[in-house]
Amino acid sequence: MLGGHGGKSSAGGRKSLRVAVAGDKGTGKSSLISAVASETFPDNVPRVLPPTTLPADAYPDYIPITIVDTPSSIDNRIKLIEEFRKADAVILTYACDQPATLDRLTSYWLPELRRLELDLRDERLPVRLEDIMAPIMKEYREIETCIECSALTLIQAPDVFYYASKAVLHPTFPLFDQEKQSLKPRLRRAVQRIFNLCDHDLDGALNDAELNDFQINCFGAPLDPVELIGVKRVVQERQPDGVTDLGLTLPGFLFLFSLFIERGRPETAWAILRKFGYNDCLELNSESLPVPAKHSPDQSIELTNEAMDFLSGIFQLYDLDNDGALRPAELDDLFQTAPDSPWLEAPYKDAAEKTSVGNLTINGFLSEWALMTLLDPRKSLANLIYIGYGHDPASTFSFTRKRSVDRKKQRTERNVFQCFVFGPKKSGKSAILDSFLGRKFSDSYKATMGERYAANVIDQPGGTKKTLVLREIPEDRVKKFLTNKESLAACDVAVVVYDSSDVYSWKKAREILMEVARRGEESGYGTPCLLVAAKDDLDPYPMSVQESDRVCMELGIDVPVSLSMKLGDPNSLFSRIVSTAENPHLSIPETESGRRSKNIRQFVNNSLVFVSVGTALGFAGLAAYRAYSARKNT
Repeated sequence: MLGGHGGKSSAGGRKSLRVAVAGDKGTGKSSLISAVASETFPDNVPRVLPPTTLPADAYPDYIPITIVDTPSSIDNRIKLIEEFRKADAVILTYACDQPATLDRLTSYWLPELRRLELDLRDERLPVRLEDIMAPIMKEYREIETCIECSALTLIQAPDVFYYASKAVLHPTFPLFDQEKQSLKPRLRRAVQRIFNLCDHDLDGALNDAELNDFQINCFGAPLDPVELIGVKRVVQERQPDGVTDLGLTLPGFLFLFSLFIERGRPETAWAILRKFGYNDCLELNSESLPVPAKHSPDQSIELTNEAMDFLSGIFQLYDLDNDGALRPAELDDLFQTAPDSPWLEAPYKDAAEKTSVGNLTINGFLSEWALMTLLDPRKSLANLIYIGYGHDPASTFSFTRKRSVDRKKQRTERNVFQCFVFGPKKSGKSAILDSFLGRKFSDSYKATMGERYAANVIDQPGGTKKTLVLREIPEDRVKKFLTNKESLAACDVAVVVYDSSDVYSWKKAREILMEVARRGEESGYGTPCLLVAAKDDLDPYPMSVQESDRVCMELGIDVPVSLSMKLGDPNSLFSRIVSTAENPHLSIPETESGRRSKNIRQFVNNSLVFVSVGTALGFAGLAAYRAYSARKNT
């Protein structure tokens, strides 16, 4: 069958293993460790052995194993828990001639650990190990193996630590559902992606040449023709649709992985998975996802045109009914080779535009990718690769210029703008985000728990498109949020919303606006600001317009934008936000203290220039006088 031909097996990049041995007093923990290390049964052993290391060549994975003996006393529980946390695997022991120690596995040890490897049973007890352990293993599905051993006779004693290392390096639990007797969904998705990568002619089957390439790539040796015929025969007998005239189909390929696990060879499955870049969580490992770090916190990462073109093509490929939107089933198909659909949880869930029936539009699709790239570029790159992006990762992202440089040059080249939406409770922040995503206005109030994002594409004059990301920050999180010196570094525009009919709402919004202005001046990340007077359909409180206009004039920003989500079309607000972001040097609020500091800096700089000019003139005058004196003396 398909698989390796000996040699060192894949261990997922691990260099060593640490195994803790635990159990009640008198169950033979120290004797087991000593017997395995010395290959003889010890006459006398200490109550707790020091850490013991088995050499790398003790087992096939060529990884040294450090075995840690643990104290049995409850008084040492803190040290015990510390050792459990440091261990890669835990072996639990019980004495077969002491039934109480078996009961303690389920009453104490397993609830603490949910890990298990077993000691020995008394030869005088005519009870099968399977009968004893079946109920326990049914309850604790994480248990990889149960094994009998004897430190006295050395029967299977070394195997205890072999299976412990195997449970860490090649675990069955992430791959196979014992209860359903089937491959787990994440493994099926990973295997489907591997199948697609190996199906070079895209005919839905792996022919002999493709299978040979796969075998050489994973195990460094070709398949024997007789062996290949045998593999196909086994697949066809057990999985009739697994083989066709074209070769091995996806159901047949999946069946091979089930066969590896069924025959106790999960290491073969893991060797394949790790060859294709997967880690123990069945996700691409970080080495497969080279994302360069930003040089400055006021830079951001965007997808390149090449990546955006790929995504547009993928959208069209899976939009089977050509209605310009992806149904949930079509979106599931698109991500069928990813570990999970990446947008099922916050902050991506409900963060993009959908149709009235819940289908994701092309703008919503591309906006989700822009948001994921902005917040987690490594996750964005991983999911691009999962769905078939085969270009150089270096061509995936582009770094934007620093926002501080954009302000000096008075222009920006960004395609994705991030806007922070501040404001007191019930001011209308959430209604703005809902409207941004095309959702109908609702009179019912529901407090936003935690931060929330909304992303969409904005059409600009001249046919250009920009992606705008709104980030709602609840009132009770503003103070803590702004304590971070770099909190405004990622912000292109700060919008402060208030209820124009509520004087308290206005006062709170004014406090937030002043705090944003001060934080920008102190940190050097001054941010363009817009004040939004929401709920314009209600009667404004007295003097509302005069007070807000006065504050804006003092800070040097535009007067508030008045709107009503209940009555009007807010699209002008979103275009205004983008326009403000495109002019990063304007609308930056300036407090009185900030203005004084600026004047002092200008005065000092002018003074330095004057002193420099005066000094230069002094040197020039001195040189002229010396030249004159020299001519006179001559």
